[in-house]
Amino acid sequence: MHDNASSADLAASVKILVAGGFGVGKTTMVASVSEIAPLRTEETITELSTGIDDLSGVEGKTTTTVALDFGRITLDESLVLYLFGTPGQDRFWFLWDELVRGALGAVVLADTRRLENSFAAIDFFERRGVSFTVAVNCFDSSQAYTTDEVREALDLDANTPVVLCDARDRDSCKSVLITLVEHLIAQLSTSVA
Repeated sequence: MHDNASSADLAASVKILVAGGFGVGKTTMVASVSEIAPLRTEETITELSTGIDDLSGVEGKTTTTVALDFGRITLDESLVLYLFGTPGQDRFWFLWDELVRGALGAVVLADTRRLENSFAAIDFFERRGVSFTVAVNCFDSSQAYTTDEVREALDLDANTPVVLCDARDRDSCKSVLITLVEHLIAQLSTSVA
């Protein structure tokens, strides 16, 4: 080890996916929490997506992620999270199999106006044994629900964390990520004991 190695060089790196349905706020979350300029692969939504992408509930959406979003956040001197935002449209889901490789956990971002769009992401991670936290993005126009109501509606295991967040707010997103890391640590502690 070099004497001049910074604490960032010694920090553990963890890959985290930010997933969920189309238009739920994945790109916004990665951008708001990332300490680096996020990499985005967004394209303009055109007439060609009519009949292919379901824009119900997100009619004002003008761009869409076609591959991934990438960002990084240092939670403390010993832990750096690398965030990979997944595309939300069904036609790009083949990328999820590649993106999940090496991921320690995931955030499933949910929108209570279209909660049914969360089932596919939850099923994806459950089938692969990837631990996740559900973060309900509290849109201004959405009805407020408790985390217990969301847990019941999504038929989640009692141990799966459900939190409320605002994907536009850095501190809110950071809190979601801390909840996920604490969940991962608790699961590791349980499996070792």
